[in-house]
Amino acid sequence: MDYRRKRKCTFFTIGLIFLLSGIEYAVILPTIWMYLQTLGAAPYFLGLGLSAFSLSGLLCSPLFGFWSDRMRTTKNVILFSNVFEIIGNFMYFLGYSKWLLLASRFVAGIGTGAGSCIFGFLTRSTASEDRATVFAVVMACRQVGLLIGPAFNIFLRLCDFQLGPFVVNKFTSPGLFMSVLWLLLQLVVLFLYWDLPLRGEGDGEGEGEGGEDEEKPLMSPKETPGTYGTICSSQSESSAVSNGNLPHLSPPPSPPPQPTPVNPFKNFSSAREYLREEVVVLLTAQFIVLFNQTALETMVTPVTQQLFGFGELENSVMYCVCGVEVVAGFLLVRWLSLRVPERGLLAAGLLICNLACVWCLVFLARPQGGYSWQLAEFIIGVFLQVLGLPFVAVAQVSLFSKVTAEKTQGFSQGVRRSVGGLGTILGPLWAGGLTDNLYIMLGVMMGLLVLLSVMMFFSYDRLVEQRVVEQADSPEEEEEEEEERES
Repeated sequence: MDYRRKRKCTFFTIGLIFLLSGIEYAVILPTIWMYLQTLGAAPYFLGLGLSAFSLSGLLCSPLFGFWSDRMRTTKNVILFSNVFEIIGNFMYFLGYSKWLLLASRFVAGIGTGAGSCIFGFLTRSTASEDRATVFAVVMACRQVGLLIGPAFNIFLRLCDFQLGPFVVNKFTSPGLFMSVLWLLLQLVVLFLYWDLPLRGEGDGEGEGEGGEDEEKPLMSPKETPGTYGTICSSQSESSAVSNGNLPHLSPPPSPPPQPTPVNPFKNFSSAREYLREEVVVLLTAQFIVLFNQTALETMVTPVTQQLFGFGELENSVMYCVCGVEVVAGFLLVRWLSLRVPERGLLAAGLLICNLACVWCLVFLARPQGGYSWQLAEFIIGVFLQVLGLPFVAVAQVSLFSKVTAEKTQGFSQGVRRSVGGLGTILGPLWAGGLTDNLYIMLGVMMGLLVLLSVMMFFSYDRLVEQRVVEQADSPEEEEEEEEERES
């Protein structure tokens, strides 16, 4: 298989990974609240279940990213992490108690840690100007999963049978379904994913076999003017044989030694890398946006049940409609990323998020009017919140990859995802206990968005790609790396 086909298969597999992560989220979230209720769980267990998934991802993302950067491999990391997705979802299917359900989400969350090494791979294998577009497409794959996930729930809710000693119903079937999907993905990764040469290392591999021949001179410097390539050697050998002398056959030259890969974390300083103004702003954006998003998602299911009497079918349809909007938003961001700089997209996304939070604070904290009016207020609030997500998500990921070192990108993306994971942990915990006091919950979210907007306003000029972001940039460090390669 040639380089181009391997590259296409690899990117296709990456899209499938994000697609399944979206399907899992859309299949589990609409039913987990009622699943916990059947097991006698208190309301705060919903926040614990959602936070456990994020906690394990928070802890594992930097570790998987470090593994990927140090060993220069992503395939093994993905295969290893998918095992936890399979086991965790099967535990969710068993569902004997609320504590097993909680543990199942923690185990499945470990599998999300592979996302850091995938983003690191994409950063190192794409050009800077194309990065926002590539990230938008990859993130859109997850949103497509969020879109089609509720469609699976429509038939999973009809399950009601025994599988040996296990009960398969509308609450346990999503775990079995996702466990089978992640198992099938293992086979796809095994046969269709390749650890490709990074950008600048394998650019000539897919250009055809004649590229090297065209650059090779017709005459070697050691050849005489009367000779021409291999014809000379064959003629000289035949003349030697005719004179009764056997040609002297020299042993083939030994292949040049392969350079020792340089440790990307040599002379690495976390403080120098991450305690910079632009990096702090982007990490803050990652935390606040995901904190607010998961808090609103935690609030949505109890609120719709209380105000509108929604069940799992209505919630699935709602998430399906939101998925359509998000996919359209990512396609819009992909188009805008070719015309608008990332910091402009980030500013637009923050503006929309501020408007969404103000709307929810005014109209959803204490709903007024009848059923139809309250439903309209709810739909507008959710629409605005979902609309701002693609702008902020793509812009901050793309900017973060440009202001941090490329050679340690897997670890850096792990740090970014861990900060986001902290937001997804605290968001559900914050909202889970305040579903009856929306003024406090939404007021804190509004304050965080105002803080982020002020930080971005003062740091707007620094949110651009850095000319030099590598850690080993001094002459002494370069000499040490050169000596290590030669040895």
